[in-house]
Amino acid sequence: MKKRKLRNLEVSAIGMGCMGFSTGYGEIPTENESIRLIRLSHELGCTLYDTAEVYAVFRNENLVGKALEPIRNEIILSSKFSPTPLPGQNLSEGKLTKSGLHKTLEDSLKRLRTDHLDIYFVHRMTDEIEIEELAEWFGELIKEGKILGWGLSEVDEKIIRRANSVTPLTAIESEYSMMARQWEQNEISTCEELGIGFMAYSPMAGGLLSGKIQSNTEFKGDDIRRTITRYSKENLDKNQPVIDLVKKFAAEKNATPAQISLAWVMHKPFIVPIPGMRKDERIRENLGAAEVILTDAEYKQLTDELNKLKIYGDRKDEDIAKLGDLVRNKLFGSSGVPIKGLDGRVGKLQK
Repeated sequence: MKKRKLRNLEVSAIGMGCMGFSTGYGEIPTENESIRLIRLSHELGCTLYDTAEVYAVFRNENLVGKALEPIRNEIILSSKFSPTPLPGQNLSEGKLTKSGLHKTLEDSLKRLRTDHLDIYFVHRMTDEIEIEELAEWFGELIKEGKILGWGLSEVDEKIIRRANSVTPLTAIESEYSMMARQWEQNEISTCEELGIGFMAYSPMAGGLLSGKIQSNTEFKGDDIRRTITRYSKENLDKNQPVIDLVKKFAAEKNATPAQISLAWVMHKPFIVPIPGMRKDERIRENLGAAEVILTDAEYKQLTDELNKLKIYGDRKDEDIAKLGDLVRNKLFGSSGVPIKGLDGRVGKLQK
C-alpha cells in the first residue's frame, strides 16, 4: 500500500471509515464479521481508521477498539469529540469545557482500548465554541501525549486559519467526491497552503459513484440515504450522466468506477479518502485504487468533463434529520432521551 502524509503522520493512501459497521447505511454485519473485515483491510495495507463517539452512541468506538487492539501499534486511529452531550454524559462542568474535553477523551480511549489517539477531531462546530480557546485545549492534550494531532470537520477557511494559528492542525475531515466539491476552492486549497492533511469521507458519494446503485434501489432502516436528496429516484436518474462519465474513464483505465472515483479524490497527495467498506470484495477493490493513477492530463480531462455536468441533490444535515425518531432510536438507543440542540442537526453529529 502506498503511503502519504496528514501533516506529519504517515498513513496508507486509503483509509477506512468505520461508521457503517454500526449505523447509517442499512443492515450491518455481525460484530465478528465486522472485526474480521477491519482486520482484513489491515492485512491488505490499510493503516488509517476513523470512528467517533457519536456513531451508534459509543458502540462503534467499542467495536473499532476491539478490532484494532491486537494491531494498535501498527495503525493510525482517529475519533471525534462531539460538543453536544450524548446520553449518559452528565458532566456537571459541561461538556464544552477543558475538563469536559479531557473526560470525553478518556472515555473514548477506554472504549478504543488505547492510551492515545493519533488524531482527535472536533466533530462539528457550534455557536458556543471559541475556536482559539478550543485549539489551546487540544494543544495541551498533544503536550500530554493523549493525542498526537487534532483536526476539525466541516469547517470553513476562516476557522481553519484561526485554529491552525494556535495549534497546528493535523487534518480536516469533510465530505469530498466528484459529486460533493463544496470545499474545493477555499478549504482544500487552504489545507494545501498550510500543510494540513485532508481526510475525505464519502469519497464515492455514498456508493453512488461506484455505479452499483440503481434508480430502483431501496434504502431501508436507518440508512441516511433514505432522505438525502442525492438519492431520490428523480435525482438518481438525472445524475446518470455523471455515473456514465466515471464508467467511461474506468473502462479506459481498466479499473472500476469506484477506483476511478477514489483516484480522482487522491490526485492531490495530501488528501486521503476514507470510504466505508463492509464486504471482502469492496475492501479489495477500494484499497486497490491506490494503484490506479490518473495523470495530470487524465485528471484535467475528467474534471473538465465533470464541470460540464450539473449535480442534482446533495447531502444536507436537515435532510438527514428528517429520519427523525428512526435515526434517534438507532443512534441513541431506545431510551428516547432527547439531546438538547440536536433536533434538526442529527446529521451534523453523525457525519
